[in-house]
Amino acid sequence: MSAAEAADSGIRCMLMRGGTSKGAYFLAEDLPADPRLRDDLLLRIMGTPDPSQIDGIGGAQSVTSKVAIVSPAAGPDRDVDYLFLQLGVDEPTVSDRQTCGNLLAGVGQFAVERGLAAAGPERTSVRVRLVNTGSTSVASFATPGGRPAYSGTTAVSGVPGTAAAVSLDFAGTEGSVCGALLPTGRIRDEIDGIAVTCVDNGMPVVVVRAEDLGVRGFEPVADLAADTALAERVQSLRMRAAELMGLGDVAESPVPKTTLVAAPRDGGAVCTRTFIPVRPHPSIGVLGGISAVTALMLDGSVGADLFAPPPPGAPVEIEHPSGVLAVEVELDRTCSPPRVGRSAVIRTARKLFDGTVFPR
Repeated sequence: MSAAEAADSGIRCMLMRGGTSKGAYFLAEDLPADPRLRDDLLLRIMGTPDPSQIDGIGGAQSVTSKVAIVSPAAGPDRDVDYLFLQLGVDEPTVSDRQTCGNLLAGVGQFAVERGLAAAGPERTSVRVRLVNTGSTSVASFATPGGRPAYSGTTAVSGVPGTAAAVSLDFAGTEGSVCGALLPTGRIRDEIDGIAVTCVDNGMPVVVVRAEDLGVRGFEPVADLAADTALAERVQSLRMRAAELMGLGDVAESPVPKTTLVAAPRDGGAVCTRTFIPVRPHPSIGVLGGISAVTALMLDGSVGADLFAPPPPGAPVEIEHPSGVLAVEVELDRTCSPPRVGRSAVIRTARKLFDGTVFPR
């Protein structure tokens, strides 16, 4: 399909909130097969580059400038394949170097809505391959009468109201981007005189104590966003960390993410502030949160002394600017370094509209 044809006839699209993110969901068959043409089309759909994304459906921040591309499973032991793309807001960038656990919360329902997965009479589980990382997840959600239910009683910090719960159970996330849970081969590294722990349990993350970057770690997002000196330090830190993690030049990539940690203030296990790549996140990403918790659970890691583990069997509650994120991480400590057994989280998702989007 040419650019002119796409502009005239539009592209079938579903806009969904997944967790604390919002994105456009497409069937792969509805987009150009050529990645270059596909990315150009998506940038025009989102309204990028423009800080306000006024001429597209993007929401003028990284957590709302996202795309999920879903296709029938290309292999056994899964139902669908999910490719995530992070689009820039004021810069015309499209990155597939990470996945998104928040948008994943809507992939199963989208697959049922589009006929890629069969729904059960009451509840459905969809096996999803995360194309970006090669890991898998099982998304489980209510389907009364064979249709996805979006209304429910589950609250997610950072999202007003309540919605139907979606259980996400992950496998194969350890080292799925960098090749190892500890990509540098060490639990601690020093960059620019600052101690960091670099970890990849589904998302490359650089964990650093907030106080080492001159902040408390409790600041509102707006205050962090206004701190240009902090943004410069975060960028320098993650650029150097990326080299140690084997990610190369990440000047135009949203990974690795940087998570500042501080002692918990509201009964959680740790307080966090995350940057993507240098803008403060309004909450924390699903796999970014899982990776950060994994790092804090390792003896001798940066921030381990700040971590307040929950009682056995209880999820880890991560404090973030919008509230808390509860995650589960199971580690096999008989190995050196420890190995990840499974990770899980509860999210919600909601269909916002389903129809045709017209690119610029």
